Amino acid sequence: MAKNLVIVESPAKAKTINKYLGRDYSVLSSMGHVRDLPGSKLGIDLEKDFEPQYVTIPGKTKVLAKIKEDAAKANRVYLAPDPDREGEAIAWHIASQIKGGKRKISRVLFYEITKESVKQGIAHPRAIDQQKFDAQQARRALDRIVGYQVSPFLWKTVHRGLSAGRVQTVALRLICEREREILAFQPQEYWTVGARLQGRAGVPFDAQLAKIDGKKAAIGDRAAVDRIGAELA
Repeated sequence: MAKNLVIVESPAKAKTINKYLGRDYSVLSSMGHVRDLPGSKLGIDLEKDFEPQYVTIPGKTKVLAKIKEDAAKANRVYLAPDPDREGEAIAWHIASQIKGGKRKISRVLFYEITKESVKQGIAHPRAIDQQKFDAQQARRALDRIVGYQVSPFLWKTVHRGLSAGRVQTVALRLICEREREILAFQPQEYWTVGARLQGRAGVPFDAQLAKIDGKKAAIGDRAAVDRIGAELA
């Protein structure tokens, strides 16, 4: 067993990274998230500060067991899921399942899968970014709360099979509000008055009436145009 364990998301990345790091490193793939909110219930305690109730994702039990087994034998564990909020969440959940505490677990970032980038990431380990994980948790909780609370209401009142979501619900409202504005729009007749004038130097130029008695010109019909034309003549 290698002294160092590296955990990434993708099996394809795992093979490539293993070649770059050599025999002292073993690389495993989590194949994405390993823990999440349960699919059978809300999974968030609304009465207890929105505390999430995480469970191992169905089908990931063996993957997580292998990670825990190899992590127990390794001196150092490098968590290298993708460098984004979801990757930070994957790292956090894996770390929460590994015995040995923070002293043997580090978060590393690979911004590209090249030998130089991988070596650079391993050389600069850090702690898991709790704020980035909290951001992912908040996004996940909102998705779950809105989806689980609003979708059943849509099934009962509109049509079964419809869904509501954190983003799509707000986007739908914006679309509906805009559509109402379009339907309520009342077209108004609008005229402009222009003239071809000649300057002092004898050079002609085009002019357009902008104000009448100091106020923006609002000309609503042909009769008003004729009246203004007569006044300017």
